Amino acid sequence: MSLTNSAASNVAHVLIEALPYLTRFAGKTFVIKYGGNAMIDKDLQTCFAQNVVLMKHVGLNPIVVHGGGPQIGDLLKRLGKQSEFFQGMRITDRETMDVVQMVLGGLVNKDIVTLINNQGGSAIGLTGKDAGLIHARKLTFTRNSPEMKAPEIIDIGHVGEVASIDTSVLDTLIDGDFIPVIAPVGVGDDGQSYNINADLVAGKLAEVLQAEKLILLTNTKGVLDKQGQLLTGLSPSSVKSLIEDGTIEGGMLPKIRCALEAVQAGVKTAHIIDGRVPHAALLEIFTDEGVGTLIHHRNK
Repeated sequence: MSLTNSAASNVAHVLIEALPYLTRFAGKTFVIKYGGNAMIDKDLQTCFAQNVVLMKHVGLNPIVVHGGGPQIGDLLKRLGKQSEFFQGMRITDRETMDVVQMVLGGLVNKDIVTLINNQGGSAIGLTGKDAGLIHARKLTFTRNSPEMKAPEIIDIGHVGEVASIDTSVLDTLIDGDFIPVIAPVGVGDDGQSYNINADLVAGKLAEVLQAEKLILLTNTKGVLDKQGQLLTGLSPSSVKSLIEDGTIEGGMLPKIRCALEAVQAGVKTAHIIDGRVPHAALLEIFTDEGVGTLIHHRNK
């Protein structure tokens, strides 16, 4: 069955619109944090895998960093262990860390690898522990109150932050035309494993690689103004103003700070996009309008 003239014109328009982006981004590295509904909904899973494979086939170098909080919580519940959180971070004792590694490094990571490979890609899964990819540092918190003689140190277990990244293994995989899929588990100087927030890993990885783009998939449209309208084309100074006046708050703060730090460290652009939209990553990269919030170096 042939396309109608109208449909053919629309398809041609989309392809022509994508052409300058295909030329500009050839050979560039894109770090994509995969999470939210895009990881849970079957149709969105397929869309994401197709997006990543297409990126690779047209000459981009996508690197996927994934989360897995809901899956970790589900397995802990089945094991009779209740999830506890402090400031949005999962309190991770040794037993919980074992579950984190099983879920992130095993179940979730390999499911994503299979999804991508089933769509014609060549993905390889790894954790931050492989080949010394992510060197972690234990994350601790302090709490002050007037009645305390000294700050209270809050220990939330095997939760870490990125101390350093060695990209040697990623360079080898990219040179071999593979798509790396990374679970955010690192190892510290003490030899212990640490659970690290996937957004933070993606941001730091983009910084070290001086990636063209950092893309964070979320369950929201992006950064919204006080009237609920999508904001895009934001400079670092405008992002800081939006934080100061309370426009950006709550769960969006960690993501926007991660994106902001990446751009300030040399990543060309950072994008917070709606992972509930089919093919969101392709629409953001290869169309003029996009589907989320873009943060760039240039001042408005």
